[in-house]
Order: sequence, then structure tokens, then C-alpha cells
Amino acid sequence: MYTIGQVSEMFHLPISTLRYYDKEGFFPNLVRKGNIRYFSDNELEALRIIECLKRSGLEIKDIKQFFEWVADGASTYAKRKELFEYRKAAVKEEIKQLEKTLAMLEFKCWYYDTAMADGNEDRINAMLPDNLPKDIQKLYSKAHK
Repeated sequence: MYTIGQVSEMFHLPISTLRYYDKEGFFPNLVRKGNIRYFSDNELEALRIIECLKRSGLEIKDIKQFFEWVADGASTYAKRKELFEYRKAAVKEEIKQLEKTLAMLEFKCWYYDTAMADGNEDRINAMLPDNLPKDIQKLYSKAHK
């Protein structure tokens, strides 16, 4: 069993967030002794799921719906799986966009390193768009698709 302070440190979450999750009903079996909340491994797993779904872009109201489905039992397995499939697709798309962004950032770092070394952009502009060094061409193409 863990106190709210310990869980706050473990998950790098403010205590107020944990209290909010509790108020929203995410921890229906949370043990309380006096005013102290004690988190079990079940609540820690619920937190991992909450944080995963939040990072995937899901809103709290939709996370709450997921936990309602969990409480409803086996009849909601298909809905729960569908939710995770949907979020998985969204995260994959986000990764794709971030990879494109990273390619542009890496290309521009090379661009300005080269321009600073040359003292101008003439050589780079002569290579654009199709005559860049092979590894840089790959970045440029990825950034511009």
C-alpha cells in the first residue's frame, strides 16, 4: 500500500491530480484510513492506464467512460478494445508527424551548419531540391512530403 505522497512521487503527478482522479471515481476500491488514502497495485495500474490514455490524447470524460465499461464487465470488452485500437492509430499518426518534424529540424541544423561553414547559402541552394548529400536528401524528402 502506498500513500498519496508516494504515488505522487512515483508517477510525477501533483497530489491534487490524484485527488481529482479519486473524486472522478477512477479508484472505486481505494482504501481510506481516516483522511489518508492508501493506493494498492490495482490503483497503480489504473493510474498507468489513465496516464497512457491521457498521453494518447484522450480526454478525461472519455477515460471515465472507459472505466465505466470496465465496471460493466466482460460485455464491454469489444468497446474497450476498440478504444485502444483507435488510440493506437492516433498515436501512430502522431509519431509519423513527429518524425516528419524531426526530419525538418535535422535538415535545418545541417543547412545552417553548412551555411555557417561556407559563409553563405549559395552551395546549398544550388543543391536544392534534388542534389543534396544522400543522407540529407533523405531528411529533406521526409520533411517535405
